[in-house]
Amino acid sequence: MIRADAGSPDHFCGVAPVFKELGLPRSSHYARAARAAAPVPLQKRGPKVLIPDEAMVEAIRQVLSGSPFLGEGYRKVHARLRFAGIRVGKPRVMRLMREHGLQAPAKGRRSLGPRIHDGIITTERPDEMWGTDATSTFTLDEGQVAVFGVVDHCTGELLGIHAAKQATRFEALEPVRQAVRSSFGGFQAAIVSGLKLRHDNGSQYIADAFQKELRWLGIESSPSFVRAPEGNGVIERFWRTLKEQLLWIRSFRTIEELRLALHDFKDLYNHQWLVKRHGHRTPAQVRQDLTGKSVAA
Repeated sequence: MIRADAGSPDHFCGVAPVFKELGLPRSSHYARAARAAAPVPLQKRGPKVLIPDEAMVEAIRQVLSGSPFLGEGYRKVHARLRFAGIRVGKPRVMRLMREHGLQAPAKGRRSLGPRIHDGIITTERPDEMWGTDATSTFTLDEGQVAVFGVVDHCTGELLGIHAAKQATRFEALEPVRQAVRSSFGGFQAAIVSGLKLRHDNGSQYIADAFQKELRWLGIESSPSFVRAPEGNGVIERFWRTLKEQLLWIRSFRTIEELRLALHDFKDLYNHQWLVKRHGHRTPAQVRQDLTGKSVAA
């Protein structure tokens, strides 16, 4: 089109008038000619990464295999990479884990009705509110057993854990006693005055013996709404972690064997589990930062 018959077969017409007549930019012509002369493979736009994807995937695999916990998602993997001195974007970690089948398993969402509880149950300081609840598991020799626990609503620490054959009100008090001794250094009347204990409306927690001991210690009973487990959501979330990291992957012959494993897990959880809402710090680190001291084992 650049060569045109304008009175002579050797007459050339410039690029500018031709593209002006066509209503097209001249840059398209020059760009096409440049690409034809020296083709350049397409590359990702933006800044180039310092660590290639292959090496980053290997680093992610090492983090996952080196963690004492199972099924950690891309957020905690990103945090552990950062602690190891590897600077990488969180979206890139998520993409690589998705592409290589390394994502944590997730359960399907349920469609829930209107929420009765819509407030905030976490606290700004440790030992303002604890949450207690019970779950169950099986032992090979002694059958089904109950597991009771107490978790701090600020730090997320596991303050007390107990396993028993019978899920009675007296067994439910054991982790509370552990928590009082570890957090306050003793066990006597009114030693924890002002602290609230969040619990559900199970028979163990509304029993006279349980409530009387709470009042003797100075603890205020704080029952959650009926059929609203989110009101006791701190320890409910801990049960999920305990099951995924211990109860569902190990077998125990006796209650005593289970009890010892639970106390070992308590130490592991408090000092190595990363809590997202605390900037991926461990529960023990959060208490140390807020109070300058740690809870006794």
